[in-house]
Amino acid sequence: MHRSAPRLTRILACAAVPVMLVVAGCSSDSGDKKDADSATSASASPDATKSEPAVEAAKFAELPDPCSSVEAKTVTSLVPSAKSKNGTRSKSSDASVRGGCSWNGLADKGVKGSQYRWLDVGFTRFASDQTLGSGAARAGDGFDKQVKKSEATDGAKNVKAGSVSGIGDQATKITYDQSKTDEDFRFTTIVARTGNVVVVVNYNGAGYAGSKTPDAETILKGATMAAKDAVAAVAEANAGGTESPKATDKPSDDSSKKPSKKPSSSAKAAS
Repeated sequence: MHRSAPRLTRILACAAVPVMLVVAGCSSDSGDKKDADSATSASASPDATKSEPAVEAAKFAELPDPCSSVEAKTVTSLVPSAKSKNGTRSKSSDASVRGGCSWNGLADKGVKGSQYRWLDVGFTRFASDQTLGSGAARAGDGFDKQVKKSEATDGAKNVKAGSVSGIGDQATKITYDQSKTDEDFRFTTIVARTGNVVVVVNYNGAGYAGSKTPDAETILKGATMAAKDAVAAVAEANAGGTESPKATDKPSDDSSKKPSKKPSSSAKAAS
């Protein structure tokens, strides 16, 4: 009877060993599985968060000086008796984004009456923005809005619109007649886009005191001359560099403050 007690103790001790090993084995497997899951999750996370591609850089970072954007000889030809050959600069809260200039004058022809002419040029520059899109795309939207606005001019009659070649990346002419101060006026508006800049040129004229109203072809030709000058001025003002290739995170149009060689005018295209 006394010998059975030690024997029983040895049997119980041997029986406990496999149980401990099994428990330890299960615990080890569970840890390995958790480590594997963590590694899998970590390796998958970089692929799950991919950044959006950068927006294309805007082509132009500056606007020309608006009152120098049209060549002096062009101004003299279109507005022979301009009150100011240097033009009247439009007010702008940010000349790097918008600018404009106008000229007007009445040429006295004596007994043949008088001829009145008005010319204005406007520029709007659109910056590339990661949220709003590329400067060129935004300028395209501004171009479309300006064309529609010109076609809907109050009091306009005989409105006609059509594309124009050879001016920037795209251009549209809008011609119409309008009566003001008891006289008949002929108008041409040319809306053009060059890169990320929208250019708007308005040219009109009328005859006073018995002088004939200028013909539509004369006004269209004059507006076309001014538009070509203005578009060329944009390229000249930026002849040294372009805007940063990275789009800004700011929703507003921004540009550099460097002085430009040529002037530019502000168009009223919505940004």
